[in-house]
Amino acid sequence: ILKDVLGHSVAEVADVAGTTAAAAQSALQRGRARLRELAREPDDVRLPILSDSDRRRLGEYVQLFQAGEFDRVQELLADDVRLDLVARPKLQGREKVATYFHRYAQEPRWRFEFGAVDGRAVMLVFDGNGPMAVPAHFVVLDWTGDRIVSIRDFLFAPYWRETAEWVRL
Repeated sequence: ILKDVLGHSVAEVADVAGTTAAAAQSALQRGRARLRELAREPDDVRLPILSDSDRRRLGEYVQLFQAGEFDRVQELLADDVRLDLVARPKLQGREKVATYFHRYAQEPRWRFEFGAVDGRAVMLVFDGNGPMAVPAHFVVLDWTGDRIVSIRDFLFAPYWRETAEWVRL
């Protein structure tokens, strides 16, 4: 069996994505073509354009994480918040997503900073037990008003570092 993506076959990728092997192969081909295009672009890092309120909200989220004030973070969640731990099962709803914060609270090694990945404002996460020069992963947030409606955490997707551009803000 040909291992095509991070040690997984196209059939395994299709199964995870809930699609056919042909559709998965087609998506992989488009993705590879896009990566080749991106590799030819200049090395300038794109910075996000944020409104004052977006900068304030994300900054507050990062500060609350850094201080370990996860109960306060949970107060920011919309009732129907969605959590996508990339490469893991997804959760929806305030009560189910609350377990995500308990895991961070139990693991004090993480350090959090405001940053950008591929031009999008994010919370960069550094492993305090490892090199602090490169983030271990990052978290993308989507808001409606002052409520977090979506969290995408790349903790279990270390491959992002292979192609993404990041910067501390």
